[in-house]
Amino acid sequence: MIRKATYKDIDDILKITKACAAFMVGQGIFQWNAHYPDFSTFKNDVSRNELYVIENPSKIIGCVVVSTYMDKEYLPVTWLTPNKNNIYIHRLAVLPEHQGKGYAKKLMDFAETLARQNQANSIRLDTFSQNKRNQKFYELRNYKQLEDIYFPNQSEHPFHCYELIL
Repeated sequence: MIRKATYKDIDDILKITKACAAFMVGQGIFQWNAHYPDFSTFKNDVSRNELYVIENPSKIIGCVVVSTYMDKEYLPVTWLTPNKNNIYIHRLAVLPEHQGKGYAKKLMDFAETLARQNQANSIRLDTFSQNKRNQKFYELRNYKQLEDIYFPNQSEHPFHCYELIL
């Protein structure tokens, strides 16, 4: 079941993202760290009604942000569609012990359906250049890789921007 997250869910969501960060570090992928994602980021996501969780059956095992807000880091990117009525995906995470079972796919199916229902022009996101698994995941969903952006507080390595035209 996928539902909107509440403020009470944030502690569980942070446990998921910390577990994912540790899992990625174990694979040599330094994508998330102590600075990101954090409580205030998720609190803002909830306040904007953009954070969703997936439960199995009553335990939160994953999350995704489906946003209409364009982060300033995306401004210099040459996107495939105009900067109007786009959806942005952030902080997709599934507990490591539940990865590979289709939950990320369900969260992305949900996000893409929501975007289509809201007549968005496209879905935009970024993924870490060192995370080949994520890149393959989005490319298999027909997202097109575009330019790179940087988040210096997270990594010296770039993040690849992707867009799916709806």
